[in-house]
Amino acid sequence: MHSAAATPPRLPDTRTLMTCFFRTYLVMSAFNTRGMQNIGLMTAMEPGLAAIHRDPGELVKARRRYLKHYNSHPFWTPLLVGLFLALERDIARGLLPAGTLEQVKKTTVYTLSAIGDSLFGGTAQATWALATACLLASGHRAGAVLFGAVLFAGLQLFKLGGFWLGWRDAFKILPKLKKLDLINWGRRLKYVNALLLVLFWAIVWPGEVVWWSWLATAGLISAAAWLVSRLLVIRELVVAGVLGAMLFWPWFVRAVGH
Repeated sequence: MHSAAATPPRLPDTRTLMTCFFRTYLVMSAFNTRGMQNIGLMTAMEPGLAAIHRDPGELVKARRRYLKHYNSHPFWTPLLVGLFLALERDIARGLLPAGTLEQVKKTTVYTLSAIGDSLFGGTAQATWALATACLLASGHRAGAVLFGAVLFAGLQLFKLGGFWLGWRDAFKILPKLKKLDLINWGRRLKYVNALLLVLFWAIVWPGEVVWWSWLATAGLISAAAWLVSRLLVIRELVVAGVLGAMLFWPWFVRAVGH
């Protein structure tokens, strides 16, 4: 390992750290099938690596560590870049072997990627969309815009806070993330999404709301979800069955009415 005494490492200043942070917004700009987001990650890490590794040979080795495969949810990239910079700081000081970084990438990166896809992509974005649809359908356009602006600002604070905690705490950030239990929060948000969907139906439903009709519809959708998730029935068959029921339903309602 390179001797830290010969060329002592230095810490990136605030301006360099903020440059790394803002570059995380470009992590998807050079997406490729071989390394996925590796070029975008390397671009974000470059200013910090150049500040930490004063020896040219060590800087080249550090750069190569980030040109390997990397793929995670973009919302987590600021935290990961902060964490990687903290690890590079300790590697340059001789406190950690360089191989530690690859171990972290194999575990933390892909775990956060799965959580991000579930919590952000599969749940939180649907919550935003459904809540916005409810606000717009009920005539609250200003509320919809304000709600979106608040969420957008919150996302930026989440990214900045994650970057700073990753840089400051390094490995200590991982137990904190585990305590947040983000997987279960994603499940809870799915229940909220179901309620928002029902609320949206109630707002846009034409004519009078018939309680038994609503219960039948909810039961049909629940049965379709159960068939797909539990019995692994082909989705196309379930969709065909639901469409057939929808075509039959008006005739049934007229028959009952008579």
